[in-house]
Amino acid sequence: MRVTSAIPVREFFSIGDVCELTGLKPHVLRYWESQFRFLHPAKNRSGNRVYQRREVELIMLVKQLLYVEKYTIDGARQRVDEYRKAGELKSLARGALDAGTVNLLERDLERILATLRGANVPEDVDEGADEGEDDDEENEDAIGAEGSA
Repeated sequence: MRVTSAIPVREFFSIGDVCELTGLKPHVLRYWESQFRFLHPAKNRSGNRVYQRREVELIMLVKQLLYVEKYTIDGARQRVDEYRKAGELKSLARGALDAGTVNLLERDLERILATLRGANVPEDVDEGADEGEDDDEENEDAIGAEGSA
């Protein structure tokens, strides 16, 4: 069981690292690279994608726009361009990264709680497992919001 804290302090991330940090699958990241011109990670000598921290922040912003705010790909692309023109892109991307980190922490805490209660929770579950307990229902409503993404 892993416990995710903040994004590690490093400059470059592999696609696997980015998937773990963002909760996205590799094919989603590769597809987004084809749809958002600002997502173009460099490749190392082996041909593997190497993402910079700035790109991870932008990925989290795109995820926020698509999954939480329910923009289409085209709408998210336009919104990012608006943020860029207004000079707000950097701060909004960092804010989305912070929100994504909080969501990952909440998900990991739910797994820990389930483990402590003796429940068996698969690694790919985004929401809490104990829906029947009254004490947990309010927490699941707050935490489970990301599970609908």
